[in-house]
Amino acid sequence: MVETAKSETRKRQPVATGLTGLEQIEMGANRIQVDDKRIINCRADLNQLVPFKYDWAWNKYLTGCANHWMPTEINMSADVALWKSADGLTEDERMIIERSLGFFSTADSLVANNLVLAVYRHITNPECRQYLLRQAFEEALHTHAYQYVIESLGMDDARIFNMYREIPSVSTKASWALPFTHSLGDPKFKTGSFEDNQRLLRDLIAFYVVFEGIFFYVGFTQVLSLGRRNKMVGTAEQFQYILRDESMHLNFGIDVINQIKIENPELWTPEFQKEAIELIRQGVDLEYQYAKDTMPRGILGLNAAMFQEFLHFIANRRCNQIGLPDQFPASQNPFPWMSEMMDLKKEKNFFETRVIDYQAGGTLSWDE
Repeated sequence: MVETAKSETRKRQPVATGLTGLEQIEMGANRIQVDDKRIINCRADLNQLVPFKYDWAWNKYLTGCANHWMPTEINMSADVALWKSADGLTEDERMIIERSLGFFSTADSLVANNLVLAVYRHITNPECRQYLLRQAFEEALHTHAYQYVIESLGMDDARIFNMYREIPSVSTKASWALPFTHSLGDPKFKTGSFEDNQRLLRDLIAFYVVFEGIFFYVGFTQVLSLGRRNKMVGTAEQFQYILRDESMHLNFGIDVINQIKIENPELWTPEFQKEAIELIRQGVDLEYQYAKDTMPRGILGLNAAMFQEFLHFIANRRCNQIGLPDQFPASQNPFPWMSEMMDLKKEKNFFETRVIDYQAGGTLSWDE
């Protein structure tokens, strides 16, 4: 009987003795139930994917896998010829391309590092982690795409990749995001207390709602507008692929934020809501400044004043998506064609409401 008891005790000892805390595995532990799972502060086995609690996270993972693409599948020959021609693009159009590549080439690296080194560590749900792994790969694809465009066009890659350090309109957005990245990545930081849980929620709002949900929109609009005019069509197509990925990234982040709110309602205080609104307003101001700096003169049927209205429209959507009131009443989308390109009217169900037919390359096809 003594040996049996000892054997039973050994069975229940952690089998992965090199791991601690959340990732410790205990033999003989009770089966994981759906209600055991939580987005943050979960004490259930993180290695056990099913049963699913957050089907939306798993479905986004499957959709991302089905929509795989590679930058090198897109033909850049027309862009190369136009870029090298003496009179193919105006100086303002060239600046738009360079500044967009300068920001995005490093922004997506920042996002990928943040996901892998910080966000993944604090999200304690396996189906959400599964999607985060897919998102990290897609961010790598995006950085690859920008590098591929820069290389194809024969640009000075060192100059473009250093714009986030040297060009104020590019660097201010990255600089704004870095403190939130550092907070998430602090090796001493862990959730569990009210203050730390709220700190994580604040950082996720800055990361998903502002950095990915506001800071990308001026550059995408500018490049896609060039594509609509049959200029830099390969670059614009790269941006369309990236845009589809980013729409899902944003939707996933919004779902995570809202699920944390549901599971931890005490975090969503009036004071915290004011902080979230201030973050969104700061994002609008910085992105509008970027629009003014990259468009000192109106081109492509666009101008900086129109972008201010556009960003107000986007900010209202972001506020509504996380349960905050409009901050810019009566704002309208001044670029109706962007409702098709970015599917702003149906952004929450971007993949479900629009069929984009490609699995492993080819041409991006937008259903009318």
